Amino acid sequence: MRVSLKDVAAHAGVSIKTVSNVVNNYQHVTPAMRERVQRSIDALGYRPNLAARHLRKGRTGIIALALPELGNPYFAELAASVIDAASEHDYIVLLDHTGGMREQELLVSQGFRARVIDGLILSPIELEAEDLRDRAEDVPLVLLGERDYDLPYDHIAIDNVAAARAAVGHLIGLGRREVAFIGARRGRSEPAQLRVRGWREELTAAGLPADEGLVAATDGWGHADGALAMRHILDGGRRPDAVFAYNDPMAIGAMRVLHERGLRVPEDIAVVGFDDVIEGRFGAVTLTSVSPDKAAIGRLAVESVLARLNDRAPQPRRIRADYRLAERESTLGRAAAEKPAHA
Repeated sequence: MRVSLKDVAAHAGVSIKTVSNVVNNYQHVTPAMRERVQRSIDALGYRPNLAARHLRKGRTGIIALALPELGNPYFAELAASVIDAASEHDYIVLLDHTGGMREQELLVSQGFRARVIDGLILSPIELEAEDLRDRAEDVPLVLLGERDYDLPYDHIAIDNVAAARAAVGHLIGLGRREVAFIGARRGRSEPAQLRVRGWREELTAAGLPADEGLVAATDGWGHADGALAMRHILDGGRRPDAVFAYNDPMAIGAMRVLHERGLRVPEDIAVVGFDDVIEGRFGAVTLTSVSPDKAAIGRLAVESVLARLNDRAPQPRRIRADYRLAERESTLGRAAAEKPAHA
């Protein structure tokens, strides 16, 4: 039998309004009263009807999250952070997979799920500014990632140029002088362009050549793409002493090729990835990687949607999320082995 607010109120000896105030976490309830009501909630096993609560506000209680690659570990971890953040506000998350294709990104951005969602968090790859400029749907939209559209939507991203410079600067600081970049995308890709720009700027600032012959372009950003890019550089007769990869799967693919060729990481070639996904922390050689604060990105995205829903954010915001460089064995060697696996 379903336990109601009335049942809890009778058990606690208080009014239904008081129970409602506790359930909805209103601040003016005294600690003693909150504890009294909570004891009754726990004793009776009361669970709030979240669907009814949202419907009373004219909402569905659902936020859509549209990502380009659900199979990519970074996006999987990002999705988990959004789901965790949404659950704290009694929202559930509906996942959409766009495949990084413009037509799919256009479909979700133009509101084909508008009747069932309260807001949309979108990480676009190919969407154009005019696609969003002409958006007629009034469901709140929050953008993730590095594409800069200069449009009136909240946008959350890390500073990719600065992060790339930190990665390359780390390698230079370790005495590496020929740093390759793998993952420059064939065709337009703003994230790749920004990371190549950071690679180039940091080398130039250190008085080192930004050798375009050490930049390998790829069609994708997976393990196989990283392996192919590493083979391309080595088969071209080049032997860099460091590699900065667009992301961790590419870095891991590159390290596999280096192992096959009898080259040691990091003794012969140091490797840095980007995104700090979990598989990079548990390989035979743990991976140094740029680590975006994925938990903060998820939390900021959900909070931005809710702020729009509640009219608490009058001006669009450009929010820079934090990042750090997680230094591990692929650049520091065995000296990093004593660090805990999560570092």
